Amino acid sequence: MMPTEFHLPADFIRRLQAIVPAHAYESCLASFAQPSLPCIRVNRLKGQPNEILTQLATLGIALSPIHWLTDSYQLAHQNKTILSQSDLHEQGLIYFQNLSSMVPVLHLAPQAHQTILDLTAAPGSKTLQIATLMKNTGWISAVENVKSRFFKLKDNLKTQGATNVHTYLMDGTRVWRKCPEHFDHVLLDAPCSTESRFQLSKPASFAYWSERKIKEMAIKQRKLIYSAVQSLKPGGTLIYSTCSFAPEENEAIIHAILHKFPQALTVETIELPFTNWQAGLSQWKKKSYHPQVMLSRRILPTDGMEAFFLCKLKK
Repeated sequence: MMPTEFHLPADFIRRLQAIVPAHAYESCLASFAQPSLPCIRVNRLKGQPNEILTQLATLGIALSPIHWLTDSYQLAHQNKTILSQSDLHEQGLIYFQNLSSMVPVLHLAPQAHQTILDLTAAPGSKTLQIATLMKNTGWISAVENVKSRFFKLKDNLKTQGATNVHTYLMDGTRVWRKCPEHFDHVLLDAPCSTESRFQLSKPASFAYWSERKIKEMAIKQRKLIYSAVQSLKPGGTLIYSTCSFAPEENEAIIHAILHKFPQALTVETIELPFTNWQAGLSQWKKKSYHPQVMLSRRILPTDGMEAFFLCKLKK
């Protein structure tokens, strides 16, 4: 047993061991001792990829392309500071984003000229990714409820050159009342307990954690996913995601919304181009979930990816 687990909350360790497959437990535990390798996206909204890569080459930083995700590259930990202080980053020609965080938008699959809702958008990583895939066409409504995060979102959008995004400082649970069945697709990267981002070197990252906190987040998530479903057009896609391991914030949320809208929603299978994932749990703490919940996916952490949960719902 790794000694690192004695530094994390005992209840969290117990839960983690019950959630992830036995073969993945030690690697999940190790992920809290070392952050995943940094990853960047080349920003097509601000320049041509070949030109940006040429400029990157002058910095002498080795980049490893992600074969299944266009314009995305991983780099060594020691090179992150150099790149984050470069003109390329300052001018918005590149953007740092964890590889797992890019997967939800990949399965949202936004198209040019569509109308998209990013329900809890700050700091804007996925909003920018959507804008890039849409080539700055159509309309993206980016909603954020926390004022400080809202202005961080606006700054990021401006720096990155996303001109098709319209920002709204408002409670995401109320969007559906203003825009019922308005959007072609909805992304809900829900606020959560951020368990995948715990770092042993930063005790503050998990000092607040408790099962009570998980329950508080689940209440917010249920209200937000209700708003997301009601804001989505029939035929549209909703991607729900979190960076938490907790079933209460993941499978239980999907279970609840499927029962809330039994005739309106189906879960679609998500095909992932890597092997570090597990299917959604069929039960947790003696509570059985709707059979379709198993079609959701939990990305398991590696040296290059954080843990993430995602589910694709069709209305």
